[in-house]
Amino acid sequence: MFLKIGTTHVPATDLGYLLAKNPARHQSFDLAFGKAHVFYPEVSPERCSVALLVDVDPVGLVRGRGDGDGPLTQYVNDRPYAASSFLAVALAQVFSSAMAGSSRDRPELAQTPIPLEATIPVLRSRAGLDKLRACFEPLGYEVQATALPLDETFAEWGASHYFSVHLKATLRLSELLSHLYVLIPALDGDKHYFVGSDEVDKLLDKAGAWLPAHPERDWIMTAYLKRRRSLVREALGKLLAESEDEVQAEVENRDAGEQGLERSISLNEQRMDAVAGVLSRSGASSVLDLGCGEGNLLGRLLDDRRFQRLLGMDVSCMALERAAERLHLERLPPMKRARIELVQGSLTYRDTRLSGFDAACAIEVIEHIDASRLAAFERTVFEYAQPGLVVVTTPNVEYNVRFERLEHGAFRHRDHRFEWTRDEFKAWAEVICERYGYKVEFDTIGPVDPVVGAPTQMAVFSR
Repeated sequence: MFLKIGTTHVPATDLGYLLAKNPARHQSFDLAFGKAHVFYPEVSPERCSVALLVDVDPVGLVRGRGDGDGPLTQYVNDRPYAASSFLAVALAQVFSSAMAGSSRDRPELAQTPIPLEATIPVLRSRAGLDKLRACFEPLGYEVQATALPLDETFAEWGASHYFSVHLKATLRLSELLSHLYVLIPALDGDKHYFVGSDEVDKLLDKAGAWLPAHPERDWIMTAYLKRRRSLVREALGKLLAESEDEVQAEVENRDAGEQGLERSISLNEQRMDAVAGVLSRSGASSVLDLGCGEGNLLGRLLDDRRFQRLLGMDVSCMALERAAERLHLERLPPMKRARIELVQGSLTYRDTRLSGFDAACAIEVIEHIDASRLAAFERTVFEYAQPGLVVVTTPNVEYNVRFERLEHGAFRHRDHRFEWTRDEFKAWAEVICERYGYKVEFDTIGPVDPVVGAPTQMAVFSR
């Protein structure tokens, strides 16, 4: 495993002082799983770079174990060269003082943003390039990433989930190291050691300063903690300096503004009734609820025996926990429980779990997706999953003038990235049909105003 960090700060050789590693010497460090080697490929006043090479000892990992299990099962595979939790642990041990933001010889420089670059020749991102960018770019990085082929000999096999990554930003060295420590294993999606409560403390120690405001906060925490929901809730509570009950209350209140606006006309209930009615009339027996939230629609469908397979997906693990509680999944009869599944995932990445369903719905979801990533959502649903029926609802921005408590020009929800007019929604839907071979019918939800239309617009795509 290899990582190179460079700077053009003048004098660039100050990098050696920041890392407490002499550029004139090659140094090696013993690790629990092998050795780490530190050396400087470039040393000049104009440019200096340091390399961290981690040599994992697979035999030493399991020496003395007779059960055939343990770290070896996670390490001996087809990717001994890929950046992973091994590299993150090496970073924390070899560059501990730099990661803590301290430097005996250059204390002021340790707290000063300087131009830095990081090169990772091989990094796995199972969620794809978009997620890799979504993790690093909000932190101020310029990201250059190239997908590596599955096999250079057989180009027709396509690209792999491994990327050659180059990061560039002006920031403190301690920030760069903490970002790499958390995001490398999160993107890789695995760890070489057991993940317990102590991992929550590690996450807070390394990411407490930047993770709370990160737009991918929930995804990063979930991936870093290997999707252990209890740990994610614990981490979120500590990260926000609130109890778990306060965290849940904060999440529940997140939508209060939008719900308060629409409550007077019972718009959410009307949306659920409308979508459930379309699904019932379609004859579908398997349904995807994309962005399922607290499971309001799933609860209705679960009570209807016509729907034999239900899958709810949401990016928020806390929303899924609340859905599981509200649906009483743990107390359902076995046959009823077998009909429903809740999974964490993003709607902008191809996911094989979404294939094979008769119908899918995205109720008030697309407006929460950045416009630049909407095309990825379209491909995920209409090109890859390809359900026979897709129901999409979204606010009609023209109707906002009828909400007296809504400021002029404001969206209904602070997390909305956009809100469309009726013509904009129709234009988007028609492009979907042309591109992916669907046809579409439009309907309204809520009271219809003769001038601005209905508060919610709905598109029903069919093949």
